[in-house]
Amino acid sequence: MQHIYQPLLIRSLVDAGGSATIRQLALAFLGQDESQIVFYERKIKEMPLKVLRRHGVVASHGELVELTAGRLSFEEKTQIRMLCDRKLQEYMLKRGLGIWEYRMLETEPVPGSLRNRVLAESGGRCALCGATNKDRPLDVDHIKPRSKGGKNEYANLQVLCSRCNRAKGNKEDTDYRPLVREEAVPGCPFCFEAIESRIVEAYDSVVAIPDGFPVTAGHLLVITKRHTPDWFSMSQAERNDADSLLRILRNRLSEDDRSITGFNIGMNAGASAGQTVFHVHIHLIPRRDGDTEHPRGGVRGVIPGKMGY
Repeated sequence: MQHIYQPLLIRSLVDAGGSATIRQLALAFLGQDESQIVFYERKIKEMPLKVLRRHGVVASHGELVELTAGRLSFEEKTQIRMLCDRKLQEYMLKRGLGIWEYRMLETEPVPGSLRNRVLAESGGRCALCGATNKDRPLDVDHIKPRSKGGKNEYANLQVLCSRCNRAKGNKEDTDYRPLVREEAVPGCPFCFEAIESRIVEAYDSVVAIPDGFPVTAGHLLVITKRHTPDWFSMSQAERNDADSLLRILRNRLSEDDRSITGFNIGMNAGASAGQTVFHVHIHLIPRRDGDTEHPRGGVRGVIPGKMGY
C-alpha cells in the first residue's frame, strides 16, 4: 500500500498549501478510499434510508434522495439542524467511540506480506459465506480478537467479507476456516447442490426453497449453504443472515397474498423433536384466518393435546 499512501500524502500536503495536521491528512485519505465510500453507500441503503422512507420523511429515485417536506424556510432548516445535532450529541456522549467500534477493529495493521498470504490461501473468498471481493470487501480477520489477546500471526488469521466480519464483531473467536467449502454430505437432500434448482431467494450464507410437503400455501424453508445439523450449530453470522432472509420472505409473502394474517416460524433440533433431515432448515409457514379451527397455542401443537391449553 506504500505505493498509494506515499503519493497520496504528498498530494494532500500540496493541496493543503504545504502543511496539514494528521487529522486533516486522514480526512483526505478517507475521501480517496473507495471501499469506505461503497461501505457507507450500502449502509445508507440497508437501514436509515429504508426507515425514513417508510415513515415518509424522505423519498428516493434511483440514487437520488430527497426530503419530502418540500422547500424549507431558513428558520425550519435551523430548527431541523439543531434537533439532529442534539440527537447526535446525546448518543455520542452516551456511547463515545463505541458507536464506530465496528470500523475500528484493527489499530495495529497485519503486515502486508502476511495479509497477502492469508488472502491468497483463502482463494479470495470469505471463510463463512464464500463471498468474493466482487460481492463486497474482504477483511483479514483475527480469529481470537486483539482485545482478547489475539496476535498478528498466521495461525490467528482468516478471511471474512465485510458483512460476516461485522456480524462477528470482536466478541467471537470462531475459526471458520474448517467450515467453509466443506463437501456436500452424500445423500443430504438439503446440501447446496441438491437444492440449487429450487432456490427462490438467497442471502449470503443461507437460501430459501419451497417446502416439499407444505403445511400451507407459501410454506418455505430457510437453509444454510454450509452443512450443519441444527440451529444450535449455526454460526452467529448464519443466524443473522437467516433472520434477515426470514424478514424479506415474510414481507414478500404478505405483499403477494393479502389473505395471509400470521406466520409460524420454527425448526426441529434432534430426532426426538421431529427432525428427519439433519441439515438445519427453518420453516416459515404462512397462516390465514380459519385455516385451522382452534389456532390458539400455535407451536404448542407439536405435541398433540398441548395446543389448546
